[in-house]
Amino acid sequence: MFYDVVKMLVKLILLFCFRIKVDGKYNEPQDGAVIVCSNHISWWDPPLIGCILKRQVFFMTKQELFRYPLFGCILKLLGAFPVKRGSPDRKAIKKSLEILKQNKVLGLFPEGTRSKTGKLQKPEHGIGFIAIKSKAKILPIAIKGKYGLFKPIHIKIGKPMELNKHYKGKISHDKIEEVSYLIMDEIKKMLS
Repeated sequence: MFYDVVKMLVKLILLFCFRIKVDGKYNEPQDGAVIVCSNHISWWDPPLIGCILKRQVFFMTKQELFRYPLFGCILKLLGAFPVKRGSPDRKAIKKSLEILKQNKVLGLFPEGTRSKTGKLQKPEHGIGFIAIKSKAKILPIAIKGKYGLFKPIHIKIGKPMELNKHYKGKISHDKIEEVSYLIMDEIKKMLS
């Protein structure tokens, strides 16, 4: 209920502030576990993705944002959960896998932080580990444009990636790295 009300209000703000164009809305899986993976250019990215997708997205969010009591409470009510950046956060990974086990939608930014230049950065390997461990579908999203009043923002929602052949066998560092880069490569293709 709270999520739907906030989503509606934020959608109105986004539609007023930016000229948003979305391609590939039909690519969103309507059921099952899904990991939404997008490039990250602005703090507007999570609300934008949350508004364009039909299903609720549970975002992994940097821990620092939960330091502000009111804002942290709102984030939790919206389904966001904290992650410590800079090293593997077992608690955040466990929470991610719980969300996916419940056939919900997990929102991640594989780069781990916003790109100040708009160019894709290297992926953090947590995305590869979570993808392999959960065997969830990956929904790649590319966000193009610069957020500015009445400026165009173009969102491309790719076809879900099923990486079943990569999910077999032992989880190794090489396999995690390969899956992480496969996801980033898909986002990169959509950005070009």
